[in-house]
Amino acid sequence: MLIAALLTLCASVATAAAALWSLARIPADSPDRQVLRAVAPTQLAAAVMLAAGGAVALAAPVHIGVMMLVMCVVGAVGTVAAGCYQSAKTVARREIAESCAGACASCTLSCK
Repeated sequence: MLIAALLTLCASVATAAAALWSLARIPADSPDRQVLRAVAPTQLAAAVMLAAGGAVALAAPVHIGVMMLVMCVVGAVGTVAAGCYQSAKTVARREIAESCAGACASCTLSCK
């Protein structure tokens, strides 16, 4: 249990570092960088979840620690997945709207 808790705490630090790195960079016009920057808040939330799971796994009895660790890891992965999906969807909609701007008669894209 100690190893799982320490790995979770290390994953928390790595996730928070990636999020802070994305936020510290200058915003760019690239859709890839926009998605990375938009996912940073959900990465920070996932880092908090992972840290909480790791801390509970270290402090609580084994059966409670395992349950909380699994719940926190699943919640963190779900949070980042939902954030990635929402960010990518938003950037894709923006890209489509910008590519169709004013030329609807000759546009082959399905803008909604």
